[in-house]
Amino acid sequence: MKGWFDAFRDDGAPTLYSFSNRTPVTGDVSIIAVSVLFATLYIAFLVIFPGVRKQKFSTFITVTLSLFVGLVILVGQLGSSWHVAKQNIVAPYKAFSREKLPARIGVHIGLMHVNITLVGLPVGNWSTPDIDFNERFNWNQANDMGNSYKCALKRGLPYPILTVAEYFSLGQEGFAWGGQYRAAGYYASIWLWASLASWLLMNLLLTAVPRYGAYGMCTTGSLLLGASIGYYLMLPKPPLVIYIEGAMIEFSLGWCFWTVLVAGSMCFFIGFIVSAIDLIWPHKYSTILEVYYDTPYDRHVILEESHDVRYRKRNSKGGLEEPVSLGSRILSRPPIDRNKDKTSVELTNW
Repeated sequence: MKGWFDAFRDDGAPTLYSFSNRTPVTGDVSIIAVSVLFATLYIAFLVIFPGVRKQKFSTFITVTLSLFVGLVILVGQLGSSWHVAKQNIVAPYKAFSREKLPARIGVHIGLMHVNITLVGLPVGNWSTPDIDFNERFNWNQANDMGNSYKCALKRGLPYPILTVAEYFSLGQEGFAWGGQYRAAGYYASIWLWASLASWLLMNLLLTAVPRYGAYGMCTTGSLLLGASIGYYLMLPKPPLVIYIEGAMIEFSLGWCFWTVLVAGSMCFFIGFIVSAIDLIWPHKYSTILEVYYDTPYDRHVILEESHDVRYRKRNSKGGLEEPVSLGSRILSRPPIDRNKDKTSVELTNW
């Protein structure tokens, strides 16, 4: 059994766990969990979709758009790619050191945080150095970024990461980018939470009154467009440019921004088109998501039955009774029976 029980041991001693075994971050757990949740719902819908006999196109478009918009709202709220930058640098690994290290640094700005990554690059025949950092700095409160920067100094993070974090932590002498990014993310986050509430209401209305569900689509799309456009307008002026050892790091809009913008545009225009169609041809837009769909209480069944009843009354023998005016009623009073009145007078006298 040698080689089985003496694994990870030195000279027969017990296993030594003398390191924290930290590994680089390969993905955002919250975003992955949200994506798996919506993917599960969509796969379940695709499984039952072949059994749908009516309203296939409208149902497929509505469900796909609804799940896509809901996923984009949550991913945009949790994501770290609203404003991004990436650059190859040659900089010291630690301060006050002449030894420089080639690496790739990336800055990913979210609504309430910034992620700074640092990955070592191979040089010539040298193998890739074991350097892979991903540090997140939150700014939920006004002084959170400054406190996180002080903790990073105490932990001894690499010099390039500290240099980038310093640009966001200072709020004086022209270093106001951290406060401006925090304000832009704060208001964009409010718009996204409002769009999430509107999205939930939209799904509820689609199952009750599809016409109002289309109006909810327009509202949700407008809020998403407001979040993306408002974030863009509130970005720092002049833009942030970070210099590290001669390398210039410039920022551009990330995939979170573009995804929210595309989802808002699609939601608004599809809702507008459905609303216009419903105004021109009432009660034509329908999905299988309605509460009483394909039951005796279905609104289409009730409308057809009401039309049939009116048609039968209109084409019946007697036809429909037309309203009669007061003058016609007076002129059409039945004639008075004179003999009946005379008999009644004689009986009274007797």
